[in-house]
Amino acid sequence: MSARAAGPTSAATGRTAVAQTAQASAASAAGLQAARPGSAPAIDVRGVTKAFSGKVVVNNLSLRVEKGEIFGFLGPNGSGKTTFIRMLCGLLRPDAGAGTCLGLDLTRDAERIKTRVGYMAQRFSLYGDLSVRENLDFMARVYGVPERREAVERMIDRMGLGRFAGQLAQNLSGGWKQRLALAASLIHGPELLLLDEPTAGVDPKARRDFWDEVHELAGQGLTALISTHYMDEAERCHRLAYIAYGDLLVQGTVEEVVAGRGLATWEATGGDLYALARDVRPLPGVEQVAHFGNTLHVSGPDPALLERSLAPLRGGAWSFARVPTSLEEVFISLMDQSLKGKKP
Repeated sequence: MSARAAGPTSAATGRTAVAQTAQASAASAAGLQAARPGSAPAIDVRGVTKAFSGKVVVNNLSLRVEKGEIFGFLGPNGSGKTTFIRMLCGLLRPDAGAGTCLGLDLTRDAERIKTRVGYMAQRFSLYGDLSVRENLDFMARVYGVPERREAVERMIDRMGLGRFAGQLAQNLSGGWKQRLALAASLIHGPELLLLDEPTAGVDPKARRDFWDEVHELAGQGLTALISTHYMDEAERCHRLAYIAYGDLLVQGTVEEVVAGRGLATWEATGGDLYALARDVRPLPGVEQVAHFGNTLHVSGPDPALLERSLAPLRGGAWSFARVPTSLEEVFISLMDQSLKGKKP
């Protein structure tokens, strides 16, 4: 793994995770493998469950991710995303369920999985008191990368880190820390990247550069499972899944997820939109009311009922138009449903 441990961990915990990786067999330096049509999936798990102190945080989750795919993993804080990712990369053992990661058994082959996966944690968890080059050299040593020094220099060049190579990691900006962490996760030529909210807190340009790099890697056959809270990032994924409080609610392409939810959305302009928002919230068929700049979006699961409810307001101070439902509106709907204890 390129980072220490996932989630809110201390430096000591991070060093333990790195030590666990160092004990695993050395990673192959063959580089990124191209995806082959009809080949086995990169991730194929069924009924995976994990609980802590009696509280189920991942509940009977089944997921399949194809090789070369960029798969988005979305959900609110505390929904089980990080726990699931840590099970995939061998840091946690599932309580129930079965499956494979890169063709290896999730429980029996955890140590072998670690050597073939690149992992980037939520928080920057490399060594702040080491330089960029020293961090990459350390990770190359952990993974037993052959021709280590040359591999480090190639990665520094590839990720545009040359002018920071001698700088302490703790002095980098957020975007460059993120780029260093990605470089560290790639140093051993993994077949699968597990990225846990990798762009949290970085500026839009750094996020765009990051995603361009991920798509370039996918074009070379690398598979990526990426958790994120950003809807624009979710739309950059080939497919995505939404998990809420341990339950997998939906998965598919963006178009499939939006269509499957069946929400209707109307956009209102003109007049006093704050007054309109107060008036429409209690109407039958209205599930969401949200301001978007100088417009108001009103969504609901029953298109006919929603249209009837809004009909008396149309043609007055406000103009209404039916607009496509956004991915954000779908996920807010799913989250509200989950909080109410319903099933999709």
